[in-house]
Amino acid sequence: MLMLAGLVVVHITTIILLLVATIDNAWWVADLVSTDLWAKWTLKDSAWHYTNLDDYPYAGEYFQTVQATSVLACIFAILALFVFVAQLFTLPKGQRFALTGILLLISCLCIMIAASIYTAKLHINDTSGGYGHCYILAWISFVLSFLLAITYLVLRKKN
Repeated sequence: MLMLAGLVVVHITTIILLLVATIDNAWWVADLVSTDLWAKWTLKDSAWHYTNLDDYPYAGEYFQTVQATSVLACIFAILALFVFVAQLFTLPKGQRFALTGILLLISCLCIMIAASIYTAKLHINDTSGGYGHCYILAWISFVLSFLLAITYLVLRKKN
C-alpha cells in the first residue's frame, strides 16, 4: 500500500512539473528576454512585455512541434494517472499495470521529443542567454516519467 501511495505521489509530482514546464515562461532566458513555448517576453522600462512568437525567425514547424508534444506529454501523463486509479480497482490480482505504463512511456517520448527539438533547432544562433528552469523541469519530468513507466510495467497488483 505504501508503494502505491509513493507511486501516486511521484506521478502527481511529474504531472505538476510537466504543467509548469509547459506553461511557465522560462525555457530560454537572457538579461532582457525570456522565452517560453507560447510567447517571448522582453524587459523594457522595468516591465515585461509580451511579444508574439510569429514575429521571430525561430518560430515555425519546430516550435509548433515542441508546443504540441509538450501538451501531449501532459495529457498522456494525466490520462495515465486516471487509468492507474481505474486499474487499481478493476484489475484482478496478479495483473500488471501495462496500460498505465504504456501511456506513461508515450508521455515520456513526447517530453523527450519536445526537449530534444528545442535543444537542437531553437536558439542555436543566440549568443546570449541560456536554458531556463522550465527546460530543466522538462528533462526532470522525462526521467521521472520513464522510471514510473518502467515501474508500472513491472508492478503486479497484489492484495
